[in-house]
Amino acid sequence: MSRLFEPLQFGALRLANRIIVAPMCQYSAADGSAGDWHLIHLGSLAISGAGLLILEATAVSAAGRITPGCLGLYSDANEQALARVIGALRANSPMPLALQIAHAGRKASSRAPWDGGAQIPVDEPGGWQALAPSALAHAPGEQPPLALDAAGLERVREEFAAAARRAARLGLDGIEIHAAHGYLLHQFLSPLANRRGDAYGGSLENRMRFPLEVFDAVRAAFAAERPVWVRVSATDWVEGGWDPESTVAFARALAARGCAAIHVSSGGVSPRQRIPLGPGYQVPLAARVKAEAGLPTVAVGLITEPEQAEAIVASGQADAVALARALLYDPRWPWHAAARLGASVAAPHQYWRSQPRELKDLFENARFGAR
Repeated sequence: MSRLFEPLQFGALRLANRIIVAPMCQYSAADGSAGDWHLIHLGSLAISGAGLLILEATAVSAAGRITPGCLGLYSDANEQALARVIGALRANSPMPLALQIAHAGRKASSRAPWDGGAQIPVDEPGGWQALAPSALAHAPGEQPPLALDAAGLERVREEFAAAARRAARLGLDGIEIHAAHGYLLHQFLSPLANRRGDAYGGSLENRMRFPLEVFDAVRAAFAAERPVWVRVSATDWVEGGWDPESTVAFARALAARGCAAIHVSSGGVSPRQRIPLGPGYQVPLAARVKAEAGLPTVAVGLITEPEQAEAIVASGQADAVALARALLYDPRWPWHAAARLGASVAAPHQYWRSQPRELKDLFENARFGAR
């Protein structure tokens, strides 16, 4: 039996298998609101046969967007637009849906990747003032962010909570808080970005304080029976930066607060990072967090082959794997993985006839006749 296709529990949320669609920014929203592209893109992923679909990084405020095209959940218009997309997904797929909520911090006010990804200066059209723990620019030559004061911290906490309340109204099955990839909560964690001299900077305990307060605010605002978990960068890949030991401490603190899982990525906070790219290069980080923090753990990063994913789960290095680019390239990746691993997978009735004759048991409960 394939371990990859065994069910998994995230709190009270049951996943049919251990393949997760990772959140993938599309930079295609209008004033934070989802449109037809999101319907097409997410609709394809919702019938992929994965166990969970996590919607892309969704900003909790207009200032928290990475780019002017980033998805948001900070207005009634955003909520209504996303409700249209979620309604279509629910009508056509039983796959659980989660939302990643985020604030870009000092990496906000940027151009889309296909436009170069550079910062948009405050005084140029489409630009706005970025916010951060400290007034330190992300990269040389960029305008520095505005350091959040006490009122700013309170406002951002409430923005996360408000987005969680909107997510609850939308009926989403879970929330992932984005504390990775160099965005605001990761900036608080990393000594490379956080040089504060108050209770939110300096020691590890202080640097974890604001991200933990945000978790508590989101957990309190979201339906108690639905899980909340966190995505982390386990290391900055920079000397003197955030590291795996600190990640384990953070994960343990989250577990004590009722965090349902930990999604382990890496990097993003500094252009000085040196990432040793290779197949499954982040899996050892996930394995360490799982072993030392005891939370259900998701591994991600250059996981491309079914046998590779199976080995990660079967060996206990992680409880699930998240795929992003591999699923963009092959939206039927879970089908093909099930075929190669001798498992079965859910598929829409309309597609049951597509299974090859030699794989007649590939689709769960597939029964049809012909006229």
